[in-house]
Amino acid sequence: MTEVPTRYLGELAVSAQGLGCMGMSHGYGDSDDAQSIATLHHALDLGVTLLDTADFYGAGHNEELIGRAVAGRRDEVVLATKFGFANRLGEPTLIRGDAAYVRQACEASLRRLGVDHIDLYYQHRVDPRVPIEETVGAMAELVRAGKVRYLGLSEAAAGTIRRAHAVHPISALQSEWSLWTRDLEAQTLPVCRELGIGLVPFSPLGRGFLTGRYSSVDGLAESDVRRGQPRFADGNLERNLAIVAKLEELAAARSVTAGQLALAWLQHRGDDVVPIPGTRRQRYLEENLAALDLRLSAADIAAIEAAAPPGHIAGSRYDATSLTFVDR
Repeated sequence: MTEVPTRYLGELAVSAQGLGCMGMSHGYGDSDDAQSIATLHHALDLGVTLLDTADFYGAGHNEELIGRAVAGRRDEVVLATKFGFANRLGEPTLIRGDAAYVRQACEASLRRLGVDHIDLYYQHRVDPRVPIEETVGAMAELVRAGKVRYLGLSEAAAGTIRRAHAVHPISALQSEWSLWTRDLEAQTLPVCRELGIGLVPFSPLGRGFLTGRYSSVDGLAESDVRRGQPRFADGNLERNLAIVAKLEELAAARSVTAGQLALAWLQHRGDDVVPIPGTRRQRYLEENLAALDLRLSAADIAAIEAAAPPGHIAGSRYDATSLTFVDR
């Protein structure tokens, strides 16, 4: 693998691929802190600078884990974290974006991360009860106070992004984007590009599904969130596996994996796109980063998109309740 290139989220320089850290504490069954820290250190050694976490992941554990991993290496890292989920795991979802909560959440994240500033601070989900102007206004105060460098939003609608950007420059939008989730392309993507906002796709490998490693949910931990997601449900899973099979055929012709092909497709969508595939294992970290070396022609891209046309993905990306918290 060649040196990891640099891309920009607004004016913020980051590695062209980041590392999503959620799974090290949350969502995908038990994890091993020692293994996760070793992977984080390996990512930094390989030139990955953007580490992505959130206060909600593992009820704060993920931020503490990242803080331990970057201790002594702070100047090598662009730390991104998020606030907004005010409920505890297992409780009904509560989103807060009021100014008092923004300040409170930031102080708590700084403490858990063990740092004096956050490089990229996102609102994890938009609070419909609070004007976005209030939320971003409070976030902007954190910038002026030196506690945050750049601001971001996650899963926000195009109109909300415009209003937020008018209060303070938004550097990045983090939303789900992959070959099997392309919702943002119609309205949100054009607005981000008009305003100079970078794109940070999470779940760029379809929660691992596009790698071809999962043919059923039987091997997943009982606590794995994918067990309850519509695209992994009986009937939908089988239809989606047919799409992965087509990607694997295309990948085999290039002597790469289906996951690498899916990542390369996303990375070719623009120099303002910085995917954050998540993994706890050094092997998969290296595999994901190798996708940066893969060059795709217009014909390659057309063939990949023909193998995974948006209208053929079976099932929604979230359950009905979770979908109410996105694109607002």
